[in-house]
Amino acid sequence: MPKLAAPLTETQIRALEPRATRYCVADGNGLVIEIMTTGTKVWRFRYSLNGKRQPLVTIGDYRMISLRVARAKAQKYAEMVASGNSPVATARRDRGVESKIEVLREGAELYLATEMAGKSAEYQRTTRRAFEKDVLPAIGAKPIKAVTDDDIRAICEQIKSRGSPKMALHTRNAVKRLYEYLIARQLATANPAELIPARFIATPDSRTRVLAPDEMGAMLRAIYASNIRRPLKLALHLLVLTMVRKSDIVEAAWSEFNLNTARWTIPAARMNKGREHVVYLSHQAVALLRELQDTKTSRNFVFPSVRGDDRPIAKSTLNQAVKSLGLDVEHFVLHDFRRTAATRLRELGQPSSVIENALAHIVKDAPGGDDHAKHVAQRRGTSQLWADFVDAQIESGRQGAIG
Repeated sequence: MPKLAAPLTETQIRALEPRATRYCVADGNGLVIEIMTTGTKVWRFRYSLNGKRQPLVTIGDYRMISLRVARAKAQKYAEMVASGNSPVATARRDRGVESKIEVLREGAELYLATEMAGKSAEYQRTTRRAFEKDVLPAIGAKPIKAVTDDDIRAICEQIKSRGSPKMALHTRNAVKRLYEYLIARQLATANPAELIPARFIATPDSRTRVLAPDEMGAMLRAIYASNIRRPLKLALHLLVLTMVRKSDIVEAAWSEFNLNTARWTIPAARMNKGREHVVYLSHQAVALLRELQDTKTSRNFVFPSVRGDDRPIAKSTLNQAVKSLGLDVEHFVLHDFRRTAATRLRELGQPSSVIENALAHIVKDAPGGDDHAKHVAQRRGTSQLWADFVDAQIESGRQGAIG
């Protein structure tokens, strides 16, 4: 028996590289993808009719036709061949139709299969959920060019009526990016989601933004699954664990750390209040810092610039790293990690004075003597509790019973 081809995956197809001569890789049931010397990938259908091998039938360009659609076409052509008919004319007509895709469902599928392929698994999952749960059931069968801002607004209102304004905004953003993709490929001429201001869907309060436990877990999982530089992944993780400001992490110097005693002493010159601040490091934070120490490229800075001169990364670097993930975390800024830590630690029963000290806020009547030693022990315990809580979110995305 002839060897059956193992079905291809989108990941395998994206990894196929051009060679000196063009070549084909089989998916099964007559479907093959041909990789041209230029790197272009084209779906073809291989078949025999009346006992004779026939020339390959072109299905279409991989950039315009998803794997699922190509398989459906191949199945249709295989059935024609089984009936003794050539699929050539039908394939030619199909290519004319494919070049002007009109139904939103197929446009969304193409977008998910191609443009979304390089995104994190978490980002792909949440975007696909937005389309499959709310968008496609409502307007999936509608022509791309016939979708209006009223259609998108109605979908968002329906989601908000379930008490999920954040998901409504996420869905609006997903449709907006879909139409940006379709416009770039001349499959649409206008972006209906762009006509709906975000503030009409969900109104943020920048001073009260707190990440939900699952949002925090999803963000950190996406960070570690991304292709951003390893030191930046660790910087973002440390920003969460240490509860310091972004500038404190960016400008951190090795001379400030004593990893043996798990202490980070930020000098007064670098603090907003003009006084020294001690960060008590959790086991997890020490492990991240030891990794950075083992691979350090700067004698002075924990996160040096890649330009080679001995200075820290730019203050915008971490923002850009998070932005590159393409996450839809509503109205999020890096400073929200501090507010989130404070809120969750209060929920976990930690004393307000200990939390305020961890955040480098001024607290009157600082303890001394035995009380100071007790306070340090509390600070260390709170730091470790927070790190364990963060770990639980990374592992499960659900709030664990910790402490």
